[in-house]
Amino acid sequence: MRYLEDLSVGETCESAPRQVTEEELLDFAQQYDPQYFHADPVAAGGSRFGGLIASGIFTMAIWRALDHQMAPDIAWICGVAWDDVRFLRAVRPGDTLRARSHCLSLRPSAKDPGRGVTVFRYELLNQHDEVVFTCRSTNLIERRPRGEG
Repeated sequence: MRYLEDLSVGETCESAPRQVTEEELLDFAQQYDPQYFHADPVAAGGSRFGGLIASGIFTMAIWRALDHQMAPDIAWICGVAWDDVRFLRAVRPGDTLRARSHCLSLRPSAKDPGRGVTVFRYELLNQHDEVVFTCRSTNLIERRPRGEG
């Protein structure tokens, strides 16, 4: 596992690409965000978007899955805040997305000596290298246990 002490400000990581299918986009929309431009391909064709687009929540779920792929070895405790959440471009069926993380800050917790606080900027990019989603996330992370390394 990597602990607070193993991370560095400026560290960047990028996930493998993942293609978004129409089927998964529609399944998600029908269950969680059934607006017509997310859930009905025919009606979406007449929308401002000119076709089916992913909901923001679906976009965030894809980002989160890719984020876990990038950092499976970090001793995360939990996320505590998302700031500056932006949806900059629509995600469409067939898009190929990848996530990127940038470590902005690291510090020991003032409340608990066994944990630290990290802030990361995250981006989700499409196959044209266009940023479709971005946020800043504050997370709690384990500190290296005493007596290790």
